[in-house]
Amino acid sequence: MMILNSAIDPVAISLGPLSIHWYGIIILTGMILGYYLANRETIKKGLPEDLFMDLMMYIIIFSLIGARLYYVFFNLDYYFFNPLDIIKVWEGGMAIHGGLIGGFLAGLIYTRVKGYSFFQVADIAAPSILLGQAIGRWGNFINQEAHGGPVTREFLENLMIPEFIINHMNIDGTYYHPTFLYESVWSIIGVIILLLIRPKLPLGHTVLIYLIYYSVGRFFIEGMRTDSLMIGDMLRTAQVISVITIIGALVIMIYRQQKYDLPKYGSVYGNYAAKDKPRHIKKSTAVNKKKKRKK
Repeated sequence: MMILNSAIDPVAISLGPLSIHWYGIIILTGMILGYYLANRETIKKGLPEDLFMDLMMYIIIFSLIGARLYYVFFNLDYYFFNPLDIIKVWEGGMAIHGGLIGGFLAGLIYTRVKGYSFFQVADIAAPSILLGQAIGRWGNFINQEAHGGPVTREFLENLMIPEFIINHMNIDGTYYHPTFLYESVWSIIGVIILLLIRPKLPLGHTVLIYLIYYSVGRFFIEGMRTDSLMIGDMLRTAQVISVITIIGALVIMIYRQQKYDLPKYGSVYGNYAAKDKPRHIKKSTAVNKKKKRKK
């Protein structure tokens, strides 16, 4: 059987000295589709139509900075001697966990300043974030990065994936696990699950389940990769962060469930900020506090 070995050019368009890379186009596509999905839900929920248009500007800036700084931080041995390479984001080197930290920080600040419920907005955004991640992984595919260990061509053919993916996973004569594809498919399935269960979940649980779901998949997929950021010689950074995220999300979920009378996401219409304050704690908790004060 004839084996094709034609790599995809990472540069989509060249206009003189200006080059537009597929990586940037794919990331932008993910952002646009994610925005469209979130904006539709925002309108459906009776929130301002320009909420996510306004918020997206901050999320994009914080996410890009966070994703790059996270990657640079765990590769200081290289970037310390090559500081100009820090700005070369078109060559890859954007860590999703760093982007998530930056994006959530932007969302937390924005909702607090503008008077929205963070958890309501985060629940709306969760499927969109996962959709953006699913699409963004194809940027790694174009750059032939974020792949797993060596495999045979026969192994890839048995996965029944398109020929162009198999060909592009041939890097310098060796075929590799398409871990970008595993994570992309995992994320797409997650988007569907979140959209189906979100209306029935307590407010704030959708985003927490997203964090748990993504982290579980990332933990196992990261174990296959050959380019993991490391903490020392033994621990993969993404796996450590995934475990911390899972534990943190579960703790917050249990705390909110016990502390507040949370409505179902599907029953909430309009801005829930006023109802998401401590004064709406469960009655049993409030009664206990009053008894303690009397003593």
